[in-house]
Amino acid sequence: MQDNILEIKNLKHSYDASKEVLKGINLDVARGEVISILGPSGCGKTTLLRLIAGLEKQTFGSININNNVVSDNKNFISTEKRDIGLVVQERALFPHLSIIKNVEFGLKGSKNDKYKTAIDLLKLFKVDKYAENYPHEISSGEQQRVAMARAMAPNPKILLMDEPFGALDHALKSELRDEAKKIFKDNGTTAIIVSHDFEDAIAMSDHVLIIDEGSVTQKGPAKDIAVIPRKNSFKIA
Repeated sequence: MQDNILEIKNLKHSYDASKEVLKGINLDVARGEVISILGPSGCGKTTLLRLIAGLEKQTFGSININNNVVSDNKNFISTEKRDIGLVVQERALFPHLSIIKNVEFGLKGSKNDKYKTAIDLLKLFKVDKYAENYPHEISSGEQQRVAMARAMAPNPKILLMDEPFGALDHALKSELRDEAKKIFKDNGTTAIIVSHDFEDAIAMSDHVLIIDEGSVTQKGPAKDIAVIPRKNSFKIA
């Protein structure tokens, strides 16, 4: 029997009564699985990620993380209690903190324990030599590595990533996503990646979920995803 870390049932969401952004999404994610949510701009994929993270509350349906209901018609668990990590395209590092302090931020335990956790992750993402630098002193690709290290530091049940490679050039993007996938697999990390980039989704993921106009149009193993629903705003990289 598959051990699911995330179960989403009939998820619907509207920001106002005139438009339903999500139209009954169902999704199961196995522990240690990497999946991508793929689709054109405005299709609802970032809304789905925000609902999983607890940044919004759905209008209908349920979300279960690690066998705990975190949101349904009766329950709503706040973001900080969902045991998730979040990486966004803007990286959102604290500019006044050094790289090591950024990764240590929010960790519990002794000073030595927090430092060891942080430096080990910086080594994993090959940015430990910048531990005492500040975010503005390193490149955008290095900042993204730090952002991933910081999100993974508390050992969250699920790592959520919203367009994590969107601001990077093609060569750097390819290098970072290959390294990140290996790190996720080596560490048994469950990751959900929102993207509009077909190449990113296929390269990173075990499974892909394609959303168009709020509905799932395809889902399955990455190797089986070939046909993309066509819209002018959605181009295969």
